[in-house]
Amino acid sequence: MLPVTENPLHSGGLVRVHVFGKTDVGRTREHNEDAFLVADLTTMDSSLGPQVQDHPLGDRGTLFMVADGMGGAAAGEIASAIATEVVLSELDSKWCRSGISDPETFAVAIKAATEAANSRIHRYAAEHPENRGMGTTATIAGMLGDTLYLAQVGDSRGYFIRDGVAQQITKDQSLMQKLIEAGELTPEEAEVSDRRNIILQALGPESTVRVDLTHQQVRRGDILVLCSDGLSGQMHTPDIARIVTARLPDLEGACTDLIALANENGGPDNITVIVAQFDGEGLSHSDGIALVGHRVYTGEMDARPTIRVSASDLPPETDEERRASGGAAVSSTSPSGVPATTGGRSDIPITREGASQPRPAATPAGQEARVSVGVLRLLFGVIAAAVVLWIFFRNRG
Repeated sequence: MLPVTENPLHSGGLVRVHVFGKTDVGRTREHNEDAFLVADLTTMDSSLGPQVQDHPLGDRGTLFMVADGMGGAAAGEIASAIATEVVLSELDSKWCRSGISDPETFAVAIKAATEAANSRIHRYAAEHPENRGMGTTATIAGMLGDTLYLAQVGDSRGYFIRDGVAQQITKDQSLMQKLIEAGELTPEEAEVSDRRNIILQALGPESTVRVDLTHQQVRRGDILVLCSDGLSGQMHTPDIARIVTARLPDLEGACTDLIALANENGGPDNITVIVAQFDGEGLSHSDGIALVGHRVYTGEMDARPTIRVSASDLPPETDEERRASGGAAVSSTSPSGVPATTGGRSDIPITREGASQPRPAATPAGQEARVSVGVLRLLFGVIAAAVVLWIFFRNRG
């Protein structure tokens, strides 16, 4: 562990974290497959003792995580426990013990820790055939400076309460969410669908997983709520805001009341909730303008604008440049009209998910490729919607 030093992100003032978490078996399940984690990453204290319930935000940030295990018997319980342990261990070794403290490294470390948890659970299931297919959802939030970074897999949820209004800041990786986005179902219809428990992503079942990485700027007094679907599926978003704000500053009481309402509404699943409030001079006051919601995190590399350049815009490659690149560069005056690259570097575009798109075919001399990113997104969206609808109507049949 590195010594605690003054964090330039906090030079404007102290940020305090008030937090409490609680889990309950519910009214129908025999055992609890949920798990949650709260950790001060600066001190690596991951208990819920008084020093964690109310602590200053250190230079390594604070971690919150809810995991909803699945797989029957003890498999789900094992999966959610592995997920919380691996995420904390990975962040300790790859973030807390590193000499790097910039926000992008923190965000990337959270995503990498999530992927490591997926690999560990998948390997465990392969080594224990009786638990094959085990998995867990994961909603992981890391607070650094005045920004919250979230990694989402599955349908546990994160909410933000600002000025008494709650907004969901994660997006479910579920069949219902896809059908809502495709316009086939309304949110109200999705709430009562018999397929509402079908999720499209989880940690463990597959060797790879797609992590939805988002971020949210935090204002003074903002409240974060993380929960499993045993809570979010038994109440509406305004209920969460009403109960939490009515209980402030008693966060333990807020967790208790939220779980009580979920049980009153049937309690068909395990129920887990974390409530955290952020305060202090290091945060700006809410101005009523900044939006709260699902905001995809874009790193510095992804955020750089690109400018279309044709071959005719590039100066001819000199003999010296050609020798320096080992002859791998394509001349800007090539008959194919393909823009020059340097040093043999690939010009295959990379998506946010890290998947490579096919290299476009060379265009005739003097012409440029005109397929825009918007057209590609529309095409992929149509294909994805068609696949989801095919699965939906096939199952219905």
